[in-house]
Amino acid sequence: MAADSTENILTENDDDILSPNDLSEVLAAGTKESHDKAENSPFVKDFLRGRIKRELFKLGTTALYYVYSAIEEGIEKNKDHPMFAPLYFPSELHRQDALAKDLEYLYGEDWESKISCSAATRPYVDRIHEVGRTDPVLLVAHSWTRYMGDLSGGQILKKVAQRALKLPPTGEGLNFYHFEGIHNPTAFKRLYRSRMNELEVDAETKDKLLNEANLAFKFNLDVFTELQEIGKDIKEEVQDIGFPAHGDMGGDISKCPYYAAKMAVSGNTAYACQFAKMLLRQSTVQVILATWVAAVAGLAAWYLM
Repeated sequence: MAADSTENILTENDDDILSPNDLSEVLAAGTKESHDKAENSPFVKDFLRGRIKRELFKLGTTALYYVYSAIEEGIEKNKDHPMFAPLYFPSELHRQDALAKDLEYLYGEDWESKISCSAATRPYVDRIHEVGRTDPVLLVAHSWTRYMGDLSGGQILKKVAQRALKLPPTGEGLNFYHFEGIHNPTAFKRLYRSRMNELEVDAETKDKLLNEANLAFKFNLDVFTELQEIGKDIKEEVQDIGFPAHGDMGGDISKCPYYAAKMAVSGNTAYACQFAKMLLRQSTVQVILATWVAAVAGLAAWYLM
C-alpha cells in the first residue's frame, strides 16, 4: 500500500467499539505480562535512563536488522495471503532499508562485513522464517509485536538515544525510528488494529496468535538479556554531562551551581530559582524529565492503540 494512500483511510473505523474478543484486545491483554517483563529488563531500564553504550546501541541495531529482514521477507512472500493482505503496509512500516542506513552510519560503508547475527537473535530469526514458510498467519503476531511497539515506545528510545549518544539532530543513526510514511502514528495504529480485528480468525487461531506474540516478546527479552551481559565487558563510556567547573564561571561565583545550591538551602529564593534553572540545563536532568514524560505517554499509547 502506497504511503500517500494511507491518509485517505486513516479514519477507517475511527469510532469502532472494541470488544474483549477482538484480536487486538486479545493480544494486548494476553501479552501484558510479557510486555512488562521486556519493558522492565535491566537493558531497557538503562536505555531509558540514558545509560546506553554506543557499542551496545550498534549491536542492538544489528539485531533489529536481522529480525526485520526476516519479518519483511516473510511478509513479501505472503503479502497476498488472505490472512495477511489487509495488514500489508510496506511503505509505511518496513524497516529493513532504514536499519541498513543506520548500520552504514554506525559501522561505515563496509558495514555488511562487520556485522553478524548474535546467538540470541538467531533463534528469533529462525522462528520467523519457519512461520513464514509453514504458517503465515502467525506473521500477524510478529508484525503486531514489533511494528506497533516501534510506533509507541520506540519513539521514546529515539529521543533518549539521540541525547545520550550525541547523535546528529538530522537523524543519522536513528532512521529506524522515523516512519516517514506515517504522519499520525495514533491514527495509523487505530487503522492497523481495525484491520486486525476484521480478520476472520476462530478461537483456536486467536490462541495460536497469542502464544506466538508471547514467544516474540520472549525472543526480544532474550536479546535484551544478551546485550546486558555483553555490556558488562564493555568499558563505560565517559559522557560530558556534569556541572560546569569553576573555571567556566568567568570569575563570577554567583554562577557556580554549588554556590547557588548552598544559598538555596539557606532559604534564598532567588538562588533557589537559579539553581533550578541550572539543573534544567543539564543534559542528564533533561533526559530524565523527557524520559518520564515520554514514558507515561508511550505506555498510554501502547495500551490505547
